[in-house]
Amino acid sequence: MREIPVSGRGESSGPTLVTPSLLREWPLPAPGADKYSRGSVLVVGGARATPGAALLAGTAALRAGAGKLTLAVAESVAVQLGVAIPECGAIGLPETGQGSVRPELEGISSYLDRADALLVGPGLDDQDLAGELLEALLKREGGGDAGSKEGAAVVLDAYALGALVPLEDQLDPWRGRLILTPNPTEAGILLERDVDDLEKDLAEISQRFDAVVSCQGLITQPPGLASDEAELYKITTGYGGLGTSGSGDVLAGAIAGLRARGTSGAQAACWGTHLHAAAADRLASRLGPLGFLARELADELPALMLELGT
Repeated sequence: MREIPVSGRGESSGPTLVTPSLLREWPLPAPGADKYSRGSVLVVGGARATPGAALLAGTAALRAGAGKLTLAVAESVAVQLGVAIPECGAIGLPETGQGSVRPELEGISSYLDRADALLVGPGLDDQDLAGELLEALLKREGGGDAGSKEGAAVVLDAYALGALVPLEDQLDPWRGRLILTPNPTEAGILLERDVDDLEKDLAEISQRFDAVVSCQGLITQPPGLASDEAELYKITTGYGGLGTSGSGDVLAGAIAGLRARGTSGAQAACWGTHLHAAAADRLASRLGPLGFLARELADELPALMLELGT
């Protein structure tokens, strides 16, 4: 996997600026001959009250070029999501009486084995159950080599992020292949304190969890994945209209879709975050600065990738 071009770096003490010209020098993997060559994404989330989050994330993964998509969601909404996205497989997970996803993995075991990127979080609505779900996923992988980078990439968003800190001492199976997509509030939860310097704080999160992190147009990569020092990238586009319900689900889905295609974690995060922001710019110029919908962001991704030569 090709690393970021040196020519894209800003000042030595500052972040690498992620511009269209830099991304053209850092192209995405070729599409390949069929859907299998473009990777498989498994999204785990979608409680009864919040199925749209999984729908948004899954749609974005496909729009980013992933070849196959499976949504594992609360059983009561699986059929509806399968109809809403006929291109996906929709698996019903056991749920509580309130419709929250229960941490039972038997029904998706084979899908976990085949996934190239696993996205956990969009539409989960119970923090305690989200923690039990992550713990079950980690225990399932615990028999392999700790810290192995050979398994599926793991993207965590929303309630899955809040469940990460109590499981920090169990994260070895995922270290080196984690991508985290917090907002600033969730970044504070990961640090267990207020965020006061986003660049430094995200670097701390990245090193603490051995994860690529995307937050507010900043992407960090921990030491050891590409260099001996933490890497920092900064998106150079984006519009305030991104502050709308479901926007984060689209970002997480786009990153998961790109990662499934065979990119590195940093490349998926840089490309995904840029495309997400550029889609907002495009919608703002066409529809207005506020009021465009998160579901409209995903539809802009293919044309933006085409313009970048990928």
